[in-house]
Amino acid sequence: MGGVTDREADSTRPAGAEVPFDLASMRKQYRAEGLAEPELAATPVEQFARWFKQAATDGGLFEPNAMVVSTADAEGRPSSRTVLLKHFDEQGFVFYTNYDSRKARELDANPYVSLLFPWHPMARQVVVTGVARRTGRDETAAYFRTRPHGSQLGAWASVQSSVVPGRGALDSAYAELAARYPEGEQVPVPPHWGGFRVVPGSVEFWQGRENRLHDRLRYVAEGGGGWRVERLSP
Repeated sequence: MGGVTDREADSTRPAGAEVPFDLASMRKQYRAEGLAEPELAATPVEQFARWFKQAATDGGLFEPNAMVVSTADAEGRPSSRTVLLKHFDEQGFVFYTNYDSRKARELDANPYVSLLFPWHPMARQVVVTGVARRTGRDETAAYFRTRPHGSQLGAWASVQSSVVPGRGALDSAYAELAARYPEGEQVPVPPHWGGFRVVPGSVEFWQGRENRLHDRLRYVAEGGGGWRVERLSP
């Protein structure tokens, strides 16, 4: 077939950067029902619970509690990664990590954080912005005890975000810990490992609609524990 090739269309593209798909034409037409203000729960956590239940039961999602956590260092340089939400209530959204990891170090320097739940099969997103605070050691220990034995050992074996010479170093560290704490023996909670609770300042619920005229309703915290709801232009 004739026509202008990608190379001819963009002579400035460096060699080896050919794109195997026409990204400009890749899109889906969302046909989901909308989200209206009268349908919202009184608080964002109640609304999140509604949507999360649907995501976990009917959404066809592999890990509905997977969320993208975005942080920034003291100079404002951002970084993102996917972690698992492990608890939520009116006090906030909780995840656990190594306190020596990049995200934890950035949160210690700059506690402002964003959480994104990308529920693509449902044409939904939830974006939480707020402040992260470390959970107490009792809460951390209680959760740590629920983790599989291998995951408990992994929390000790991995110096998260540090450079390692190769996979063998991780496997060797894990094997040493497995010998020290065999299955059935209690693994101590690492002092460098624990939770963060994200106290929301705003929570946006995004529902995909036809013609890119999506519904975006955002709860914004007000004094005294109240919330106001804003509709954002898509």
